[in-house]
Amino acid sequence: MSPKFAISTVHRSTDYWSQTRQPLSCLVFLLPLLVLYEAGVLWLRSESRATIRNGADYWMRSWLYQAGFDYVFLLPILVVAILLVWHMWGQYPWNISSDTLVGMFAESLLFAFGLVVLGQLQDLIFQQVQISVFSMASHAHGEPAVVIAGRLAVARIISFVGAGVYEEFMFRLCLLPVGYAAFRILLLPEKWAALLAVLSTSLLFSLAHYIGSSADQFSLFSFTFRAFAGLFFAGLFLIRGFGITVGCHAFYDVLVGALLATGR
Repeated sequence: MSPKFAISTVHRSTDYWSQTRQPLSCLVFLLPLLVLYEAGVLWLRSESRATIRNGADYWMRSWLYQAGFDYVFLLPILVVAILLVWHMWGQYPWNISSDTLVGMFAESLLFAFGLVVLGQLQDLIFQQVQISVFSMASHAHGEPAVVIAGRLAVARIISFVGAGVYEEFMFRLCLLPVGYAAFRILLLPEKWAALLAVLSTSLLFSLAHYIGSSADQFSLFSFTFRAFAGLFFAGLFLIRGFGITVGCHAFYDVLVGALLATGR
């Protein structure tokens, strides 16, 4: 297997660049995002939970349910368990410095801003994510408009945070190595297997946004950018690791989908 895809070959060093890619650092860094998302979904009205959950989260929960695992917190537990097993399997050190976490936060923001700039330079048209949770407004009789607007903004941010965690878990941490292994089974050279795995998962990542009852309306511009974003996240995953990729994805979605959208 190519060193780029062998998640157990990350150097067991304590220097910043290596530690940010180690599973435990990734887990500690993304855990607040995971808790924020799951707690936020539970905090909002029960009838809106299914619509707040992003596609990757909903699909994986559906698959687990069909397999006979009907537990609300099974998926986040699975994310945590996989990272811990990966950490123990690779025999990585159990120490994490606060400077590493701060650096991961700064890198995530930097890459998120970079993706925004790249999108603007390409002059792509962004579609505002439509979340059917907005139907909550029709049930909020007697509440001030500012309260309703505030709840909707919180729901959007929670959904975007969840997208950062679960879309990266599904498409990068799970499907990218599986895709690479599948192409290697077909006896493709390592470089071609890696390239095809990145390309195929990036296209699947883009297509996923147009599947389902609450999916976005297809647009060539949005599809092209999302495929490009998939390539961006895949490259970031391979170079800087899972944690920073999750942070970048979540921060980017919040910036573009919530903060920038409200300023238009």
